[in-house]
Amino acid sequence: MHSLTVILQALPYILQGTAVTVAAVALALGMGLAFGVPFAMAQVYGHPLLKKLVALYVWFFRGVPILVLLFLFYGFFISIEFMVDPFLISCLVMGCTSTAYQSQIFRGAIESLPSGQMKAARALGMRDSQAIATIILPQAMRLSIPGWANEFSILLKDSAVCYVLGTQDIMARTAAVAARTHEHLALYATTGVIYFILTIIVLKLLHNLETRMQIPGYSTGAGFDSGAMA
Repeated sequence: MHSLTVILQALPYILQGTAVTVAAVALALGMGLAFGVPFAMAQVYGHPLLKKLVALYVWFFRGVPILVLLFLFYGFFISIEFMVDPFLISCLVMGCTSTAYQSQIFRGAIESLPSGQMKAARALGMRDSQAIATIILPQAMRLSIPGWANEFSILLKDSAVCYVLGTQDIMARTAAVAARTHEHLALYATTGVIYFILTIIVLKLLHNLETRMQIPGYSTGAGFDSGAMA
């Protein structure tokens, strides 16, 4: 009963961190989308040197744990005596990491399209930029929705470690209450349920979007696993 009382008393305070968590994940996803698409196009259609630079970026941010990146970015800003809010650092780190993963999601989607589409566009007199913008990208973006949903799940879970910088998210508030009440098991179990509910809600919305945007002739379940892309 004591554990239940602690949970009920702490739940409003913990839920206030939901807005921080959702905002951080949304900003990171937005950054990953904004830079991931150009990076993907650079890897498919870009100059060999540009391809190598993007590959190096992807290799670095996929190879270094996000917790290490948080401390690296935080230490860098401290070393140049530039004070940045921990929330912004968390968004920046997750955004840079998401850019690497999303670039591979979009690259896989672009490369899955028949190469004859680009040849046909050129034969009709279209520039490559026109063909990419009007033919390739609209299809690739639709095909990327399953992988993008997977990326959301990864980012939401990764956001849990951002509390180490002092962001007042779900995890930070749970840790603070647990330290005072010593009800670690009950509180962290509750936090797990909150993360699970958030994941289910957003994945359901993205699944509905995927169904509505499905391209005839392509399998709805043919997603791209961001963790499996090279």
